[in-house]
Amino acid sequence: MFVVASLTDPIVEFATNVVADLGLTGVFILMLLESACIPIPSEATMLFAGFNVSEGEYSLIAVTLVGSVANLVGSWVAYGVGYYGRVDLIEKHGHKILIKPHHLTVADRWFEKHGDATVFFTRMLPIVRTFISLPAGVAKMPFIRFSVLTFLGCLPWVFMLTFIGMQVGENWTDWKDSLHYFDYFVAVCIVVGAVYLFVKWRRGGGGDADVGPAESGPAGPAEPAADAGTR
Repeated sequence: MFVVASLTDPIVEFATNVVADLGLTGVFILMLLESACIPIPSEATMLFAGFNVSEGEYSLIAVTLVGSVANLVGSWVAYGVGYYGRVDLIEKHGHKILIKPHHLTVADRWFEKHGDATVFFTRMLPIVRTFISLPAGVAKMPFIRFSVLTFLGCLPWVFMLTFIGMQVGENWTDWKDSLHYFDYFVAVCIVVGAVYLFVKWRRGGGGDADVGPAESGPAGPAEPAADAGTR
């Protein structure tokens, strides 16, 4: 964990320098990049922005709105990559990376049934919130609904981090380090979930492509057996 922290320290330093130099414009740029699948930790950006709020440089509402709108704009970028990349990359060349039409169908069904809750709640989770727009675009979730849920999901997360930074003032770095442990927990959950799904997929034969022959195999000899009985 200390190795991971040391790797992220330069990114945190970069984020704080950008906010210190550019103010709200820096917050907007960093939060846009984070939501466009570039791993710039929102914890560092918004906690430091909250510290600046405590110093009277700008208001809590202004920082929250700027950060949330920036997340929304960045999510449009990731959504567009998933939406248009589905046709140009995944549907045409997905077999090269073990993605079959069956997997796209599963993603479509998931977002059709659970897309609203998935987009809204994952915007409040570290790591996942950075990448959720991509599969939403792949599943072609309606753009307006995606945008509204993304913005509403960003507001609590951005407000919480900014508020904490404002309250703790110069101690915002301690909170940044503490929140890393929650990041690690989420990362472990993602890895465990990915391994579980992979094992389940392998045990199931890898998709619908392997199910078809198994279903048609027993059906063939069933008819001769019935004919033999009637004779």
